[in-house]
Amino acid sequence: MERKPKRKTTNTSERKTVNKERKVNNKTSDKNSKPSSKRVDTKAEGAKDKKTEKKTATSRCPYSKKCGACQMIDVPYKKQLQIKHERVEKLLGKYGKVEAFMPMDNPEYYRCKVHAVFTHDRKGNPLSGIYKEGTHEVVPVDSCLLENQKADAIIATIRGMLKSFKIKTYDEDNGYGLFRHVLIRVGHNTGEIMVILVLTSPILPSKNNFVKALLKEHPEITTIVLNVNDKHTSMILGDKEKAIYGPGFIYDTVCGMKFKISPKSFYQVNPVQTEKLYSKAVELAGLTGKETILDCYCGVGTIGIIASPKAGEVISVELNGDAVKDARLNAKLNEIKNITVYENDASKFMVQMAEAGDHADVVFMDPPRSGSTEVFLSSMFKLNPDRVVYISCSPDSLANDLEIITNNGYKADRIIPVDMFPFTRSCETVVLLTKTTVKEV
Repeated sequence: MERKPKRKTTNTSERKTVNKERKVNNKTSDKNSKPSSKRVDTKAEGAKDKKTEKKTATSRCPYSKKCGACQMIDVPYKKQLQIKHERVEKLLGKYGKVEAFMPMDNPEYYRCKVHAVFTHDRKGNPLSGIYKEGTHEVVPVDSCLLENQKADAIIATIRGMLKSFKIKTYDEDNGYGLFRHVLIRVGHNTGEIMVILVLTSPILPSKNNFVKALLKEHPEITTIVLNVNDKHTSMILGDKEKAIYGPGFIYDTVCGMKFKISPKSFYQVNPVQTEKLYSKAVELAGLTGKETILDCYCGVGTIGIIASPKAGEVISVELNGDAVKDARLNAKLNEIKNITVYENDASKFMVQMAEAGDHADVVFMDPPRSGSTEVFLSSMFKLNPDRVVYISCSPDSLANDLEIITNNGYKADRIIPVDMFPFTRSCETVVLLTKTTVKEV
């Protein structure tokens, strides 16, 4: 980047000369960014320029300063793991030894769920990108070092098609416009791709031609879904959706099991590390083939289905009706016979099990980022499982929950952090908790 020369504080005629040079140099910089041939440096200017270079010239990502999503994009990967480990150690170290991070071998382009918000510039030209962290300000982005590259290419193609199809992008300020978002989900192991177009209306102009043009550029697309979100909301997806090409869903595999992924399905965004995380969780459970396991917050049934070949019986519980349907379908897809999926609140379900005299040897819990609840944990203590495998996406909320769990008859035997989100502050942690001989109160 061209650095603007500073004015020397010598005399009036020299100031005028330098001012002319600045105008010339600024025009030259805008065109080709070649440095000026005039020498107007001072020691003070040199120091300032070095400071500016340090801030702007080293980032691997041209959007990092505006975006804010990748807080460690310019930190060497080993250093990232060290920083994260120190944080997890500080939060969880008092409950047990925090083992080494499970790293990612190739920590780039790992996100297989990619979202782009669409807007336009002052001239009405379509733009797409991501929200600046903590705001609804759109940062235009052509490609991201964390996102699946095919997904980014498809988004770029769609953005380029909008003007020729005379499709206007949505304006959050006044509520006008049709095209709001594109969400892409990629099956890492199957290669299947789902494209979700989020509009304010169920009518896409020249729909058939639009689909045909998109498939011509990207024949690898498996299905295209039109989702309608006509509400003034921060939510990406609306309630109504319709497949306009293909089946409206894709499949992927994790740990040898097949899973259906629909537009709203919860599915980990980093499939490579998901395999490591779930494999480690099942290993920590210490299954022998006889145990009854309870999979709480089961979503589409991922953990329970993966654990099922090593368990006697799997009971999966989920409150979301759509997720329950997917979980049952996924169990059928994999021909799992020893699993039952219940649509129920996990806290109430555990109390019902305890009151009926039923027992679970192992409880798998994978709560939201905010962590579990006192009601859930109290219900789990009533059920009194032998082991608890806690999968957490927030070490902060995990620390709060471990304080309660370890004061109610359990101890943390293993604490293993997993780097699910390289180049960001976030990480997952899997913890094995076992009953102590004497229950602490």
